[in-house]
Amino acid sequence: MSGSGRLTLVRSAVGPHADQPVLYAGPGLDEARAVVIALHGRGDDAEGILAMRDMLQIPEVAFVAPHAAGNTWYPYAFLAPTADNEPWLSSALDVVRAVVETLEATGVQQRRIVLLGFSQGGCLALHFGASQATRWGGLVGLSAGLIGPPDTKWTFKGSLAGTPAFLGCSNPDPHIPRARLEDSARVLEQLGAAVTLRVYPKMGHTVNEDELEHVRRLLQSVGGAKKTT
Repeated sequence: MSGSGRLTLVRSAVGPHADQPVLYAGPGLDEARAVVIALHGRGDDAEGILAMRDMLQIPEVAFVAPHAAGNTWYPYAFLAPTADNEPWLSSALDVVRAVVETLEATGVQQRRIVLLGFSQGGCLALHFGASQATRWGGLVGLSAGLIGPPDTKWTFKGSLAGTPAFLGCSNPDPHIPRARLEDSARVLEQLGAAVTLRVYPKMGHTVNEDELEHVRRLLQSVGGAKKTT
């Protein structure tokens, strides 16, 4: 497929987010130099996060954006006890897994897949990428961190094998403690990611142009995508 529309998954995810639409924009999967799995934040939707593709202006890159039931991937903060966010959290992670499986079934290798998200979606992108550690095309967490209550000791297995990872966040951010941001960067580095961390004074819970430029450069490096002029 190419242009825009819906992506048909090879299987439905389990749990509350099962059978939610997955939107697609960009070149066909067999033509795309990279494919971004774009995960929206709380209160947003798949169409909202797809707007980032227009802002980035890299036509060779396709975006796939699943939608969360009720516009929320999990009900409480990403720092809440994990059990409090179930079964929504496990269902959200299974949505991402189902999208990855669908891309792989069409011939898209994991090193061409970039997991990207903002806020709740960014937490999912980082957490899924770390929990399924391999050589991804990239990991992008915008105003995000790894999921778990304070003092979580993550025991992820495998290696990110040089996967480029970008984390950008405000200081302060009303939802993302600075310590969790830095812990997340450290854990990803320990898994073998090439991490770039940028902290922006008093930016607020949003995305700025410097972050978009970092994402552009990351996407331009995946699959040899051409730079825009």
